[in-house]
Amino acid sequence: MRVLLSEGSGLTSRQVATRLGALGHHVEILSSTPLCLTRFTRHVRALHKVPRFADDPLKWFDAANRIATARSIDVLLPTQEQVAVLSALRARLAVATVVPDFAALRRVQDKIAAWRTLQAIGLPQPASVVVRSKDELADITQFPVFVKQPISTASAGVRRATARDELFAAATALGLGTEELLVQTQAPGPLAMVQALADHGRLVAHHANLRVVEGIGGGAAVKESIELPTLAEHLQRLVRALEWHGPISMDVIVTEDGPLIIDVNPRLVEPINARLAGTDLVGAMLELAQDRHPPTLPAGPAGVRSRQLLLGVLGAAQRGSRRAVLRELVAALRGRGAYNDAVEELTPVGSDPIAALPVVVAVLATLIAPSFWRLFHAGATGPYALTPEAWRKIVAASGH
Repeated sequence: MRVLLSEGSGLTSRQVATRLGALGHHVEILSSTPLCLTRFTRHVRALHKVPRFADDPLKWFDAANRIATARSIDVLLPTQEQVAVLSALRARLAVATVVPDFAALRRVQDKIAAWRTLQAIGLPQPASVVVRSKDELADITQFPVFVKQPISTASAGVRRATARDELFAAATALGLGTEELLVQTQAPGPLAMVQALADHGRLVAHHANLRVVEGIGGGAAVKESIELPTLAEHLQRLVRALEWHGPISMDVIVTEDGPLIIDVNPRLVEPINARLAGTDLVGAMLELAQDRHPPTLPAGPAGVRSRQLLLGVLGAAQRGSRRAVLRELVAALRGRGAYNDAVEELTPVGSDPIAALPVVVAVLATLIAPSFWRLFHAGATGPYALTPEAWRKIVAASGH
């Protein structure tokens, strides 16, 4: 099958390309930059230049539609924020894809809408409040809190505040006064990443993994699959209430009283840990794109550990030390500490030697100057970030 990925810059795209290649599919990618992460794999046959999604999602859509038609693509898979415009303009897309109905997507796409949706369904969240002016900040007395813009990508629009002056500074920096913000109390416990797949409101598959080692930008350098007893019930309630179709993911804090949902994303997020645990989200997603109805997949076992060495190296550099970069590299290569028995999910060089190039470049650059981590981080999310202006264009074009 000829599969086109909506973005080449993200971690999810890179992992999806690996899985599709292993399944024997012909993989091509869209990208606004020729040096995207997903280019560095033997599984990608072609890269097609498109306008930056962050600048103009409608021009991106037109280019993607044209390329998919010209290349006789069977399925266009959304692997990043492009799911928003693909959902909004699904009727105009010339090839198969798998996206939720746009009305459902709007209920979780921005953080305030998602908070209200979860509240209406009765799913657990940390204490939260929507603020519209600086005067309303005075009512917030419990710290620390996270201040969140409605539309942002990869935590770019999230600030942590531990006191009142920090709260005012964070809210001002995030545009309070021009838009609403969500202020959410910090919950105690580790972060878990949840992925799920639904078939028009039926939960097909789900998976959860803990962030064992934090990498650059809060990403997971090391993950471990876990079992959350109430997770399947919560996910089923969510996808049924939204009549959800396709992938959906969440970040949750695992507290002593159970998981609290802190973020929802209407797309797939880094599916290889799930695959290593026996849950093939990518394969099931392809079936949905072909209008098939995959059977319900059992959740995988706890304790399956995987790593993303690139994130670990850049995270060490973010902490500002060449020695930290070397320690992280040695620990990963020798399987020490948290890296023990962790399978590489992002750059599996044993079966894909070209995948080593981004890690080699990152190591060399950060050993020269640890501050170079900023170049990698900015270049990773910038092309596919969903900005407030891009979201307004998509909503206007949808006619809703």
